[in-house]
Amino acid sequence: MIDSTQSFRFFNRGPSPAVRLVFFTMLSLLLLFIDARYRYLESTRSALSVLISPIQQLATLPGALWQKTGDFFITQSAQRSLANENEMMRRQHQFDAAQLLQMQAMQLENQQLRNLADLPQRNKFTAQLAEIVYAERDVFRRKVLINKGANADVLIGQVVMDEIGIIGQITRVYPLLSEVTMITEKDHAVPVQVLRNGLRTILFGAGDTSHLLLRYMPVSADVQEGDLLVTSGIDGIYPPGIPVAKVIKIERDPAYPFARVFCLPLAGVDKHRHLLVLSSQPKLPERPAESSAPGTFKRPMNRSRN
Repeated sequence: MIDSTQSFRFFNRGPSPAVRLVFFTMLSLLLLFIDARYRYLESTRSALSVLISPIQQLATLPGALWQKTGDFFITQSAQRSLANENEMMRRQHQFDAAQLLQMQAMQLENQQLRNLADLPQRNKFTAQLAEIVYAERDVFRRKVLINKGANADVLIGQVVMDEIGIIGQITRVYPLLSEVTMITEKDHAVPVQVLRNGLRTILFGAGDTSHLLLRYMPVSADVQEGDLLVTSGIDGIYPPGIPVAKVIKIERDPAYPFARVFCLPLAGVDKHRHLLVLSSQPKLPERPAESSAPGTFKRPMNRSRN
């Protein structure tokens, strides 16, 4: 019978493991030296990298898919978060813009109210504050209704103005409301004078808030563009010296006896909401009766005493 140890030794011929380790170590070092020195294995390495590349991609595929999946959910979450944040910021911006506009409107209104409150002290006449509550929808009627009426001692003929100049005149009074006819109402007349030279004339409304008219002005009248027109006060209704309009255009044609003078109203006839109603001026003396023969003077007869 053959011993198992002898059979193992019989089939296991060759160098020992230590010799093989040393051999392959030396071979590896030699190949490393040759590759580093002479670059003989570059083509081999390139061919092996091409063959191994699909295996590498297949090995890294699960990790890449996991990374892309995580990035997708993170991106979607970030986009939803950004969209919600943008929507909140947009709503906040709209709210802030509305509040800003409201604050600006309140500031302008407060400034106008302060200017109106200072008018009686500056111009030495009494007035009461009123607010526009209704406006005519007809574009051809320049009238508004204010919240002061007969209960507030408002009378027909009282003048209405803002902090700049004349707005109009009270033409109808109700218990709680009053109707104000704008100076821009067609054919509404205001006695004025040119501030530069004192020339007196009548300013008429044209039915349009953009301009007024000076009618029946001679071609040779001393009126210039830019002249300021103020109330003359000779009618006993409008207090004297209140700004009304400014001359913006003059058309003179020698073929016609009168010039066409266009004026721009100074007051905010269609802008402001708060107005001042001026107190009525003192009643003027009655106009004396005309004699039967104008231009004659009759001397009274002296009676002698007996």
